[in-house]
Amino acid sequence: MTFALPACVSQGNALSLQQQGLPDVRQSQTIDCAALIDFDSSVLAVLMAWQRELSPLQQTLRLLHPPEKLKVLARVYGIADLLGLE
Repeated sequence: MTFALPACVSQGNALSLQQQGLPDVRQSQTIDCAALIDFDSSVLAVLMAWQRELSPLQQTLRLLHPPEKLKVLARVYGIADLLGLE
């Protein structure tokens, strides 16, 4: 089961998204980013929180259809490699 990010991820919905998505992320480790259009660095915080949850289990996130802006933002913050976006 793939967890799909919504079209908008910002500081206003990041924490609830992180909490709501965690059970699905733990199960599938796959995130579909196809709908992601309007976002800020909050999305990186959510993705990194999920990655931290998976790390003790020796699992990693798999991001499907990451928009170019997400890749650039992850590079700017120096975490692209941690999210498999390099």
